[in-house]
Amino acid sequence: MAPRRTTIDQRALPNCAAHGQRNILAAAAAGVVAFIDARGGDPERVCERAGVDPVCLDDPRAAMDLGAFVALYEQAAAETGFDNFGLVFGQRFRPESLGLIGGIALAAPTLGSAVALLAELFPFHQQATETRFASEGGLLTLEYRILDGSIVERRQDAELTMGMFANVFRHALGERWAPEQVFFEHPSPADGRVHRDLFGSEVCFGQRTNALVFRDRDLDRRMPGGDFARLDRLRRELVELAGGVGAPTLLDRVKGEVRSRLAEGSPHVDAIAEALGMARWTLQRRLSEYNLSFSEIVDAVRRDLAALYLRQPHIPLADIAFYLGYSEQSAFTRAHVRWFGVPPRAARR
Repeated sequence: MAPRRTTIDQRALPNCAAHGQRNILAAAAAGVVAFIDARGGDPERVCERAGVDPVCLDDPRAAMDLGAFVALYEQAAAETGFDNFGLVFGQRFRPESLGLIGGIALAAPTLGSAVALLAELFPFHQQATETRFASEGGLLTLEYRILDGSIVERRQDAELTMGMFANVFRHALGERWAPEQVFFEHPSPADGRVHRDLFGSEVCFGQRTNALVFRDRDLDRRMPGGDFARLDRLRRELVELAGGVGAPTLLDRVKGEVRSRLAEGSPHVDAIAEALGMARWTLQRRLSEYNLSFSEIVDAVRRDLAALYLRQPHIPLADIAFYLGYSEQSAFTRAHVRWFGVPPRAARR
């Protein structure tokens, strides 16, 4: 699902966002200040480090910059020393707290329509984002990923969002509902058992996208608060408030598509051009306007992710090489020396 390239009407939004290309409504941060405080952190310091104005968090319809929002949860995890901050907070995050998009899901007539509406309208709630409701191999998926490749560190956001999505299902089917599988694009944390326990299912890391995988049974279950009139009103309000689904720069989109394919090997320019809906020569010409080649962008994405993954001592170097699309660890070592002047093992020490 490619986002429509429309520009947000800034007059309709509180002035909390950095720009109008990748905003998120502040309802997605409802309750985070209290949760930071409960975990022994300093909310003001977290907001300052993330570049978030705390005033924006008081208005669920305020537009925040997506990069600052994602950084808010990463900084909260660092500040509190709680590695599973986004995961646990997301499990507690009920749809009714999610503002307009949560209200839309709750007002849908059935669970199936609620999931379809989430996939369709979530990019208005959170711009520069891809959400899809898809069928594959006899199973259904509700997929989510940030399209903007300049947002590198985003584990907490992914785990938060999958918890939010799971709670829409639980609203209709009860607290014991569990997906068949959960996918995350980031590498496994030090102890993935917590994820399995909280979702009640198999959890797979290092995937192309984040997703809930489930069967089609019970999708015709009626939502407890289904209301067509309210649904129509909230939908119109969300689309009008956002004005569009945002548009990262071409360079950031390319970085995002490269990142999503690295674990499958070195990405090919043809596949990225196809994902962006353009011819290969058009993509290469557009990248030349940045004075960059496609191979240089792949190299830059690998470098940024290498620095992120090396800060996580539980990830073996061989796994990092795999996540970066290298067929051999020795190729990763040579690249790391070229980037940073030392081998990855020395950098980790």
